[in-house]
Amino acid sequence: MIEEVLETMNKYDMIKKGDKVIVGVSGGPDSMCLLHLLYSLKKDFNISIVVAHLNHCLRGKDADEDEIYVRRFCENLNIEFYNKKVDVNKISQEKGISCETAGREARYNFFEKLKQEIKAQKIALAHNANDRAETIIMRIMRGTGLEGLIGIKPVRDSIIRPLINIDRKHIESYCSKNNIKPRIDKTNFESIYARNKVRLELIPYIEENFNKDIIQTINRLSDIVEIDNSYLNEISQKMYKKYCYIKLNNIIISKEAFLENRAILSRIIRIALGKLKGNLYNVQKSHIDDVVELQKGDTGKKIILPNEVVIQNNYGNIYMCEKKIKIEKINNEFKLNIGINNVISMNINVKLNLINNGENLDLNKKYVKYFDYDKIKEDITIRYRQNGDLFVPFGMKGNKKLKDLFIDLKIPRYKRDKIPIICFDGNIGWVVGVRIGDLYKVCKDTKKILEIKIEREE
Repeated sequence: MIEEVLETMNKYDMIKKGDKVIVGVSGGPDSMCLLHLLYSLKKDFNISIVVAHLNHCLRGKDADEDEIYVRRFCENLNIEFYNKKVDVNKISQEKGISCETAGREARYNFFEKLKQEIKAQKIALAHNANDRAETIIMRIMRGTGLEGLIGIKPVRDSIIRPLINIDRKHIESYCSKNNIKPRIDKTNFESIYARNKVRLELIPYIEENFNKDIIQTINRLSDIVEIDNSYLNEISQKMYKKYCYIKLNNIIISKEAFLENRAILSRIIRIALGKLKGNLYNVQKSHIDDVVELQKGDTGKKIILPNEVVIQNNYGNIYMCEKKIKIEKINNEFKLNIGINNVISMNINVKLNLINNGENLDLNKKYVKYFDYDKIKEDITIRYRQNGDLFVPFGMKGNKKLKDLFIDLKIPRYKRDKIPIICFDGNIGWVVGVRIGDLYKVCKDTKKILEIKIEREE
């Protein structure tokens, strides 16, 4: 089996020499097999590995014993171990999502955060050939396109899946031969989830009555579809660049795009939606159809898609933007919120996002600036200048009158009252387009960085 895993890793260039790899380990057969394999190969690849274990708090004492088992396994092999407890059931209820979805989100959030903290390059997960086939079957039953028929990808961003071409029987055999005694999650043998029903009932029925190699057959189908889909996506990316552009907060699809073949047009729309929101969660074929129909209709008409995306027909061109949230004015200032598009009566859009120190920052943009979020204790606001405003410009120690700063920089009087000012805790942090302040500057000890982006609407 190890030869097949090496072939997969080399085919998809999963690991480079010197990589630090986080291995997601639950304690079950798949993840223990993956951990043992990577540990055996770490000298050959010159990599370091650490283990991440998430306790979902769903199985009480059994879950706690899973955590203890993985911890001890790592201690015996001198592998760094990181763990976290998350009440997945509580998250599921609060968000109104299934436990499976809540658990998946919690795991990926944990892995990604840990990757940034320890500066790892890869996250290795133990999805296998059976998982891939089960995923494809479930997507077929819900209705899917070519992208869905690809199933679980061997590599996605920094996530790698070395076991993706190994079926579960070979994994269990590997564990037995190497005297690995994994933990067994009893809920995997209960038909309480849709995936369990596919795994325990549907696939065995197909194997017994139609095709004993159905797992490999479905995965071959996936490989064939991936080739065709990659070509269509490549063409669609070129067409997206040809027909689409960004203007302020809108992604605009030119009406000429709607003359393209429907397979290409659908992908152009999906690419645009993905770039706007960062994902395509809850976007279905019916939503793509709605956009196409909207373009055929009258100018000015709008529809709202999932994730608060507003689509508008503007003389045949399609404008996409996030639903705007009006910010209330309080005492001549506007309170700003993180993570949304703040639209205020100054005819300005303000976007605030939190990022970790160490990420790449674009320091050359006039209307994008960065601040030490840890120093901000109260409100973040925006306003115009006021009489007696004092400011500590970047690089200075003492206060300076804002009026004097404008005079020194020879900013005309008629412009001074139109320059937005960002304040933290009531202190001026950024005279937009002019100068940032020294009090909230980013330094080497900063952990959380606040990115503020200013955009003026036409």
